[in-house]
Amino acid sequence: MSSENGSPRSEGDGGAEGAPPEQLALIRESVRGAKVPRAKPRTWRGAALAKERPVARVLVDKGVLHLDRYFDYAVPEELDAEAQPGVRVRVRFGAGRHRVREGRREGGGLIDGFLIERRTESDYAGPLAALAQVVSPEPVLSEGLLGLARAVADRYAGSLADVLQLAVPPRSARAERRPSPAPLPPPAAPAAGSWARYEHGGAFLESLASGGAPRAVWNALPGPLWSEELARAVAATLASGRGTLVVVPDGRAATRVDAALTALLGEGRHVLLTADAGPEKRYAQWLAVRRGAVRAVVGTRAAMFAPVQDLGLVAIWDDGDDSHSEQHAPQPHARDVLLLRAALDKCGFLSGSWSCTVEAAQLVESGWARPLAAGREQVRRAAPLVRTVGDDDLARDEAARAARLPTLAWQVVREGLQHGPVLVQVPRRGYVPRLACAQCRAPARCRHCAGPLQAQDAGALRCDWCGREENAWHCPECGGFRLRAQVVGARRTAEELGRAFPAVPVRTSGREHVLDTVPGTPALVVSTPGAEPVAEGGYAAALLLDGWAMLGRPDLRAGEDALRRWIAAGALVRPQGERGTVVVVAEPTLRPVQALVRWDPVGHAVRELAERAELGFPPVSRMAAVSGTPTAVAEFLGAVELPPDAEVLGPVPLPPTLPGRARRPGAAPPGEHWERALVRVPPGSGATLATALKTAQAARMARGSGEPVRVRIDPPDIG
Repeated sequence: MSSENGSPRSEGDGGAEGAPPEQLALIRESVRGAKVPRAKPRTWRGAALAKERPVARVLVDKGVLHLDRYFDYAVPEELDAEAQPGVRVRVRFGAGRHRVREGRREGGGLIDGFLIERRTESDYAGPLAALAQVVSPEPVLSEGLLGLARAVADRYAGSLADVLQLAVPPRSARAERRPSPAPLPPPAAPAAGSWARYEHGGAFLESLASGGAPRAVWNALPGPLWSEELARAVAATLASGRGTLVVVPDGRAATRVDAALTALLGEGRHVLLTADAGPEKRYAQWLAVRRGAVRAVVGTRAAMFAPVQDLGLVAIWDDGDDSHSEQHAPQPHARDVLLLRAALDKCGFLSGSWSCTVEAAQLVESGWARPLAAGREQVRRAAPLVRTVGDDDLARDEAARAARLPTLAWQVVREGLQHGPVLVQVPRRGYVPRLACAQCRAPARCRHCAGPLQAQDAGALRCDWCGREENAWHCPECGGFRLRAQVVGARRTAEELGRAFPAVPVRTSGREHVLDTVPGTPALVVSTPGAEPVAEGGYAAALLLDGWAMLGRPDLRAGEDALRRWIAAGALVRPQGERGTVVVVAEPTLRPVQALVRWDPVGHAVRELAERAELGFPPVSRMAAVSGTPTAVAEFLGAVELPPDAEVLGPVPLPPTLPGRARRPGAAPPGEHWERALVRVPPGSGATLATALKTAQAARMARGSGEPVRVRIDPPDIG
């Protein structure tokens, strides 16, 4: 069995699960601070060892926190040449099956791992198990990728092995045997093109082309040119002899950037890393990037770890899309991973979107990044006309009333169909209503922690964060005392629209079938948010139905996300100079609706950031969610050494998962009663909080506690 390296990251004495008693004693001594004698590895089973650096430090592929350390193995002479840092290896590592018999170490199952480094000596004085196999001589784990993975694991209180599962794709032997193409010389620096529409667009490209590392938050103008503008930023970086990485939310966006890059630079200068490529092709493309044959990568979330050499720019498009949040442990967000890469590699950073998230606004406010936007006159020329209407003024036509169309919306759709296709955005099912003031419709929040209030039963209110009951609520905005449940989106809207306009073809785009493009001929295109197809020549009009269904979600980001989805739909509509019109069916006085009318997502994000700072909300504060059974959560919170400025909110019960339904994020497992507590810390204490939670979770796993506890840093569903 291997030895534990005695690094400061190795807490607890349960790290060598299944190790023999003499090694456990050494581990306990090392944890207590005792000096462990160093020794060269002894001959293992009579086999000769490598003459130089005979110790291999290995990270085993065990995604548990109490084994989040390196283990030492002996390097047999026959594996000396191939056992180099970064290669995949297999080692013996079993739970309780290692034993010493007549001087030999037997048993233990084979497990995959990465060889981190070769050393002359080991911290462990006893005999070392030998490397069982070098899976491939291809060094897939570079020092830079290892450093990035460690930084991500530390930020999200996760294990290094789990992050590497996300960072390094599965091996394909045929792809490794295939030679990568020869690298092409750097291209010429591109012209500014449509970047000239932005106040500092040309200077941004010039800085990239000259080897600079500008950091910018880009508020893209509506229309289809965003992919071409991203391609020009990539080309400018390649012109400086450096690499670039672009992460987009889905395959459709990746295809558009891929086409723009091909049109601008030709074939062979970039690769497209998406799941649609298949394991072998994807791994071959990943190897081409690692070997330096290709310097530019465009891909979806998993591409955030792509091993681009000499990185000059990392870019993310639409960072507010929930597709950028990884669902596998430790659940990192692509934006935060790229921010870490920009800091570690000292390269440029670009966050682009038609809208603007609060996190992006915070980057600008802190001075870490600069705004990259067009002037107001340019925005007015590029954006469609936005009109508002409440949902209580339904059209007189019977079919229009069935489709929940107000009079203004009915008129705009009818006129738009004379000139081209009309987009109708319908909220997805499953939105849960939250409570708001019946008079001014401000969200109902807790007086103690500002969390959302929920109605548990008739006349009883309870905070969804801290669990406190609220018996005397009144609205701080208008002083009202009555509450209302915000509107949930109507069903069968798409079917009823077909009856309202019987002579017009109706196309649908949603979860079951997502359209990429539609013709420029008159048609109704009914789509859920995020699935809107691009129309040839742009849509003549867009109708955004049931705005309350999006604004009324019990989510901290409800307003920001609704505005982002509305602007994404509106960006596909023709400019108002070409009679492009957007109608949003929602309360006209609400902040997100007014931001849409002004086409001012940046101003909305800045105001949201200021409000969250006042209330102690993320991203100004850092939060962690601790969920599990009531007993397990209580034991965990009692054992963890939280920072002095930490505040624990809750715990509160998690909603159950109904039988036969898929488990939703933030819900309890089927048939179980779980609770969740939120831990909030002010700015500057996020790293300390992550370390404390990771240490407590590792100690709990080492003790073999039966009931699971899940810890997530920066949960997206805090209410």
